[in-house]
Amino acid sequence: MILSCNNISKAFGTDEIINNCSFNIENHEKAAIVGPNGAGKSTLLKIIVGELSADSGIVTFAKDTTYGYLAQHQNLSSDNTIYEELLTVKQDIIDMEKRLRQMEDDMNNLTGDALETLLNQYTRLNHDFELRNGYAYKSEINGVLKGLGFTEEDFSLCVNTLSGGQKTRVALGKLLLSNPDIILLDEPTNHLDMEAIRWLENYLLSYNGSVIIVAHDRYFLDKIVTKIIEIDRTKTTVFSGNYTAYAEKKKVLRNMQLKEYLNQQRNIKHQEAVITKLKQFNREKSIKRAESREKMLDKIELVEKPEELNDKMNITLNPKVVSGNDVLHVEELTKSFDGNTLFSNISFDIKRGERIAIIGNNGTGKTTMLKIINGIIPADHGTITLGSKVTIGYYDQEQHVLDPDKTLFEEIQDAYPDLNNTQIRNTLAAFLFTNDDVFKYIRDLSGGERGRVSLAKLMLSNANFLILDEPTNHLDMVSKEILENALNNYTGTVLYVSHDRYFINTTATRIIELTNKMTVNYIGNYDYYLEKKDILTAAALKDNQMNLTDGKTSAKSEGYITNNKNDIIDNPVKDTANLSQETASNSNTAFNTSSNYNPANASGSSKDEWKQSRELQNKLKKMKNELKKTEERISEIEDRLSAIDEESALPEVCSDTARLLELHKEHVSLSEELEKLYEKWEELSEQLG
Repeated sequence: MILSCNNISKAFGTDEIINNCSFNIENHEKAAIVGPNGAGKSTLLKIIVGELSADSGIVTFAKDTTYGYLAQHQNLSSDNTIYEELLTVKQDIIDMEKRLRQMEDDMNNLTGDALETLLNQYTRLNHDFELRNGYAYKSEINGVLKGLGFTEEDFSLCVNTLSGGQKTRVALGKLLLSNPDIILLDEPTNHLDMEAIRWLENYLLSYNGSVIIVAHDRYFLDKIVTKIIEIDRTKTTVFSGNYTAYAEKKKVLRNMQLKEYLNQQRNIKHQEAVITKLKQFNREKSIKRAESREKMLDKIELVEKPEELNDKMNITLNPKVVSGNDVLHVEELTKSFDGNTLFSNISFDIKRGERIAIIGNNGTGKTTMLKIINGIIPADHGTITLGSKVTIGYYDQEQHVLDPDKTLFEEIQDAYPDLNNTQIRNTLAAFLFTNDDVFKYIRDLSGGERGRVSLAKLMLSNANFLILDEPTNHLDMVSKEILENALNNYTGTVLYVSHDRYFINTTATRIIELTNKMTVNYIGNYDYYLEKKDILTAAALKDNQMNLTDGKTSAKSEGYITNNKNDIIDNPVKDTANLSQETASNSNTAFNTSSNYNPANASGSSKDEWKQSRELQNKLKKMKNELKKTEERISEIEDRLSAIDEESALPEVCSDTARLLELHKEHVSLSEELEKLYEKWEELSEQLG
């Protein structure tokens, strides 16, 4: 055990935040602290590292344990460059290196015992230097900085000139390089792009120490942690497993608690009814029995009522009008800012019912593309064409669609004047704004509260084409899951930008990645994107380069659309011809009959044996024929799947979404048939072998 928290309690005034929180962290263990916004997750981290004092309870670290803590907000101030700032973490190694160089110089001037003594000191110091990775500390710093999204050009930037997000990344880099026994991270992914998050995942997975993470990134938690510490309504519960396992266990546990609560309430009401009836008899015995039952009721330990499901945000997205099949056509879209080209000659189509996620590193132009499509900013070149009966509903991560000088009630009323007071209040209540909350000013709301107001307006819009910019920002995990369900049940079309990989994995039917000023398309979710990213990005870059060499635009070559998670299949049927020959050879050996054999000359028992042998041979022959047909069909399907993959990568096909969807359906159908054929082939081969 490296850390123990025993009965930690904390209140701010009359508001109790944490009550009797207890858990242990073992050596090398990765754990997450989860809970709704305001539950006390960050507070608990601050208590552990001593930034806040607990009202009661004890935090105990193992002897000589070192820890590092990354807060959500960094007040990092330094005149150093980024690289110099990270070098400060390695100051002891730098000092050792200077001492070694000084010793090397001193050796030139010493002889005899003095030289021998110095050599012994040098050997010990050099050994310690090697153990602390002294010869590679500069490479380590470079690796961490690049992993966190800094380029070599950024290394020379002054820390004091950085944005808040950049300062957080610098602080995270310093923490990782310090290599403490236990790392405590509060929302470490907030200012990282997807590549940096994936790098951090791998770094933490291989980290030799213990890790405690507070994060809303469910995909991140699934990859790293093996323990979940939940804070809910001041109470702490520990679950083993990653976030997905926790969510499943939590659901089961809540259902059990609800059942237990309802059963107890039913029993209490029954007992109260019996007590009332006994008292009505107004006899001494019945009154005593009633009093006895009352005493029993008083001793009952009441089961706490679980959180009501209707206490959560309620989103229903229903388009008022069904759009045409062609929702959006983007043709040769180009945009630059201050001479920096974000993307060039981008073309793609969106069909009704698709849920498309636009992903890419920070600064690639994702939000800009959404704003161009929504008509907020103009493109430098290219056209945007909406399909028939398409109405857009827009969610802006910066909440520019909200008026800070209006109350919540006024914001909804002015946007939808046909709604009466009751309808407005009911809508806001569905997004957890009740009673006097509806008269709060937009400017006084938190980021999460503003997000809920924007979602409320989006729900009322009845739009059939939703354009969403980071819709899960500031939402707690429960609210994210509710939004996911709403989008998955939505019959319209969705185009969104998000860094939330769990959200993308759950909702996206297609992914468009902005990279290298072009787009690469993937039909599938985030897991599928990871599977095919390296292959398809390389193909897209090669094709784009060829187009540039030929003097053509990359408008038609950006969309390398893959068709299904099963489109590349490792063939388990290797050298089937040889296998069937071997099978035939073995079978003939087992059931050999001479060409000179005459059953008429045989005895009765021999005739029976011969008959059985013939039946076996006939059965064997049928099985061989069936095996051959199966192998031929497998070969046909594999050839067709390869042809589909090749056709899908053609530039002229990449921009034809309708054809791609046709190929995708064919691919899925053939892949399912192929799987059944493999099973059949294995069964026949086993029988013949």
